[in-house]
Amino acid sequence: MELQEVISELRKYKKEREWFEFKENWFQPVALGEYVSALSNAAAICGRECAYFVWGIQDQTHNVVGTDFDQYQDYKNEPYQNYLNRNLSPKIGFKFEELLIDGKRVVVLAIDAANDVPTSFNSVRYLRVGSSKVDLRDNPQLEKALFKVLENGYPTIINTPSKYQDLTFEKLFLYYGAKGIELRRETFKKNLHLLTKDGEYNIQAQLLSDNSQLPLRVSIFEGETKGSNLFSVKEFGFDCILYSLKNLLDYGEVLDFIQSDETNRKEERVDIPLFDIKSYNEAVVNAVLHNKWVEGNEPMISVFSNRIEILSRGTLAPSQTIEGFYLGESVPVNEKLSDIFAQLRISDKSGRGVPKIVENYGESAFSFRENSIVVTIPFTKTKFVGDKVGDKVGDKDRTHGLNQTRKKILSEMRHNPNITKAQLVVILGISDTAVDNAIRFLRENGYIRRIGENKNGYWEVID
Repeated sequence: MELQEVISELRKYKKEREWFEFKENWFQPVALGEYVSALSNAAAICGRECAYFVWGIQDQTHNVVGTDFDQYQDYKNEPYQNYLNRNLSPKIGFKFEELLIDGKRVVVLAIDAANDVPTSFNSVRYLRVGSSKVDLRDNPQLEKALFKVLENGYPTIINTPSKYQDLTFEKLFLYYGAKGIELRRETFKKNLHLLTKDGEYNIQAQLLSDNSQLPLRVSIFEGETKGSNLFSVKEFGFDCILYSLKNLLDYGEVLDFIQSDETNRKEERVDIPLFDIKSYNEAVVNAVLHNKWVEGNEPMISVFSNRIEILSRGTLAPSQTIEGFYLGESVPVNEKLSDIFAQLRISDKSGRGVPKIVENYGESAFSFRENSIVVTIPFTKTKFVGDKVGDKVGDKDRTHGLNQTRKKILSEMRHNPNITKAQLVVILGISDTAVDNAIRFLRENGYIRRIGENKNGYWEVID
């Protein structure tokens, strides 16, 4: 990835992560060496190849402000880069580079991740915790975790042993058999990567076993927040993950009831689903497939009065970018589990899941939190108290049941009937296809109509 692309990617994060730091003109020679140690070790524990210290970016807003930092200056009559290299142990690769972004000078220090042993500065090992730099001597548990990663590699469901070793796999054989695929009992553990290098069952084996020991729940709330009354909790876990996933997908069909919209009915009524079931399915499969199972936490599905939230633990795969994520560039968090899902035709590794959701609900459907990714699927409701149904007269505001993308398009068209699709793409920050789909829905359901030709016409919002 080009350096300009690296900076663009880092700026998309809402907060600094353990493996990168933004500053403006800051320079403290000793403290910077400590940061290099901390960032190098943090990159290793986060599964990154490099860490970055960047001058010229404001750390709160991530705006490019430019810098006067001089990477070639001396410290104690010695070029600073020599001083830095001399006090790092073991020697690691690092490189200062500068570039112009929007005409403003930015300096980047790229730092190799620690390898085999932690990186120290002046014989002290540091690590980043959030945006703070800590001495590993004061944090033995963090030091232990770092050594474990350096010895065994970034933790995955393949190299991490399960706490449960008395696993059975009869349901796995039944599932494969139902798909017309034969599993050989002599080789399935090896072929499905169910063992660590020491011959123990790993987390992937636990997930595929008859009792995964991991719950998968759907919580249904009365209102729009978790502070509202909890209606029910549907339990689908503690089973082979393949069956749990199937039950979750089937339950989506139960939730997605079809509504009969008789608003302004003249001839046939319009049947409208509560939400797009394909988007739900993609979000649930992705949540299970890309969940950070090594931390012992499961995905969460919460149903509110106006939406479904599907939460997956962890963040993007280390080699994935936010831009690549939205474009559907498939980089699985759990690679071998992804292979199994593809073999069983649960997913196809085409990367179409995210673009499908974005097409229907826009990029705003995804929320990247500190340690999770949440997909929000809004409901399209046709009836609210006071709505106009059949010949009854009530509230004439018909936008209540529309998702935010469609509401926003209606608002923009009211303010500017001559607005173009290209302008809507820029304003809403979604794809051409998503805008086309939203406009088609609004036209087909009587919310808007086109007056005149495409080139010289305008939009009319039908109230």
